[in-house]
Formats: sequence, structure tokens, C-alpha cells
Amino acid sequence: MSNATIAEKPIHIALPSLGDDEWHATKAVFDSGWLTQGPRVAEFEKLFAERHQVKHALATTSCTTALHLILAALGIGSGDEVLVPAFTWVATANVVLYCGATPILVDVDPITFNICPKDLVKKLTPKSKAIIPVHLFGLCADMDAIKAVLPESVAIVEDAACAAGATYKGIPSGGLGTAGAFSFHPRKSITTGEGGMVTTNDTALFERMDKLRNHGAEISEEQRHNGPRPYLLPEFNLLGYNYRMTDLQGAVGVVQLGKLDRLITERREWAAYYREQLSAIPWLRLAQEPMGGTHAWQAFVCGVDEAQAPMPRNAIMEILQSKGIATRPGTHAVHMLGYYAQTFGLKPEDFPGAQWCDAQTMAIPLHNRMTREDYDRVIAALKAIDSNA
Repeated sequence: MSNATIAEKPIHIALPSLGDDEWHATKAVFDSGWLTQGPRVAEFEKLFAERHQVKHALATTSCTTALHLILAALGIGSGDEVLVPAFTWVATANVVLYCGATPILVDVDPITFNICPKDLVKKLTPKSKAIIPVHLFGLCADMDAIKAVLPESVAIVEDAACAAGATYKGIPSGGLGTAGAFSFHPRKSITTGEGGMVTTNDTALFERMDKLRNHGAEISEEQRHNGPRPYLLPEFNLLGYNYRMTDLQGAVGVVQLGKLDRLITERREWAAYYREQLSAIPWLRLAQEPMGGTHAWQAFVCGVDEAQAPMPRNAIMEILQSKGIATRPGTHAVHMLGYYAQTFGLKPEDFPGAQWCDAQTMAIPLHNRMTREDYDRVIAALKAIDSNA
């Protein structure tokens, strides 16, 4: 489809909210001459930890490397099992394989899109060493229900990629388990381009991750260069990785974090507008605010009720695309991806909740650069599909 077929400007599924403040922050880093992990990353980490009410935060190159770093620091390896929701971005399961462990998929609740505690009980074994509950699209998983069925020996690693600023019963995401991992990809509420963050209240775990993030070095590059003998290389007692964030990204992150609460408030208001305006469409299952918590609204993901919808989800998405309105499936069912289906002998019907979500979820545009007119265009287009059926 060419752009000429789109009568009005396209409405993107997501756009980052960036401006002059981010530009000036990065220019200051260029002027300083310190481009790799340094003082701006440290500032970002400190502010992020304070905002999410945890003792420690460690910036990384992505949420994927943040998750891998946590599992590696926990000693997850061959023979271990890690429980992962079957409906999530593939990275959540991939990091388990990076460690040589086995991802054990757990079905999800098609209402919340998060891991299903009832199915979780069935998947626990003596080999279960960790669980990665995903706070999908900014809604925290039901942590009380998860903890109620988990042995104390099972570490809880929050995949909070979409959940910066979200809360569960008053507690911010990232502080609900052993450690948490966040994403700053441009589709998230705040961005550093690529980038991630680890959060934890476990000081010993934090110290181990801090070394693993920097090749296993006993001290950071900043500590060495600012110390009395910068000409001496550090000791390396661990096999580590290069998962360091740059100061350019850290500077952007500091500015973006200062906007987080405003950005989430705006998204929450527009999510409520969607729910009000679209509630009369019988085949559209709308995302809801949680009871006793705060949704971060990284995305507004609906469910299309195939029994009532006038046409299949993909046909609905095609119509919206023809009108310049971008949509996406919520995410994918991991067990239906070729690598996982073939490697582990999985069938689509093995996880019916995830299978339904894979086929029937639809994210509609929600971001901080949309106007009232943009939201009204999306609403009108969806109502037109309903009325023309």
C-alpha cells in the first residue's frame, strides 16, 4: 500500500516523546569527552532506583541483557528450569536458553494477558529455580497469587520491560521480587534508544551483577580512571559481559525519567477516553485499570471477540491500516514460534490462553504525541467497522 492511498497523516502505533532537553543533555556529554558508562549513567541509576523505591539500579544495553544479567548472577544454568509466560516477547524465554537452562512455558489469562497462577501450579517441579512474570503492556502480574504458590527457593525476576512507573498494591514495579528488568526501547513510555535497567533490593546480588555487567572486572572503568593508579588494569575474577550503557543514553534517560509521571498520567487519561468511547462496541474487549494498582499504559491492547466481530482481527487491522491507523498484535505466543515449537515439540493448543491472545489481541495507537483529533480518528474508524458490519 502506498502513502498516496492514505488521505490523512498516519497515526503511528508509538512515537517517543523527545525534545530539546534530551538534545542539550547529549551535547553536554559530547562536550565532556566521557561517552561510555560514567557519571550520567550513575545519575540515571540513582534517580531510577529512587523513583521505583528500590535500593539499587544498574543500567544495561537492553531489557534482554538486563534479564540475562539477573539470571547469570543468580547462577541459573544447565539442569535448571525457569517459568515463563507463553504470551510474551520472545526475549523473555531466550534469556533462559542463553544460561543453558530450560524455559518452562506457563499459560496466560486472556483477560489480563499475564501469567496464569492456576497453570503455574501445574508447571512447578523440583528443578524450578526462577520465574519471570511479565508485567505485559504496563499491567503488573498478580504477584500475590504468584507468590502464594511459589516455593521460597524460586527467585522472582520481574520482566518489567513495559512497566516503568507501574505499581502493584502501592509497590512500584521492579521491587516486587528478587530483581526486575526494564526496557527503554522507543516503543516504551520513556526511551534511551536501546537500553535497559536492573532493579533489586539485594545488595549482594547487585554487587555481583555490577561486576558481570563490566566483563567481570572488580572495579568499573570510571572508578579506575578516577582512582590514584588509572594505568593499572582491574582484576577479573568472574566471566562477565559487556552490558554497559553509554553516558549519551544515560543523559537522555535522566531527562526522560523526569517526564515519566506526566507521560503516564496523559496515557491514563487517553486510555480512559478510549474505554468511554469504545465501550459500546460489543466485540472489542478493552484494557482496564487494575484494582489497587497503577497501569503504566505502555500500550492499549484490546481483545477481538471472534464470535461477535464482523470480520477476523487481521481484516480489521488491514482496514485501519488503509486509513493510516497503525495497529499491531499485542505480542506473540512463544510456543507458536518456529524455534520453540520445533525444539520443544509444542502445539498451538498446548497453551489455549496464549493461543487466543496470539490470534485475537490488537494494540491501537496510544502515545504522548497523539492529539485529540488522532484519538477521535481511531475511535471513528473502529465504530465504522462495527456499524458497517
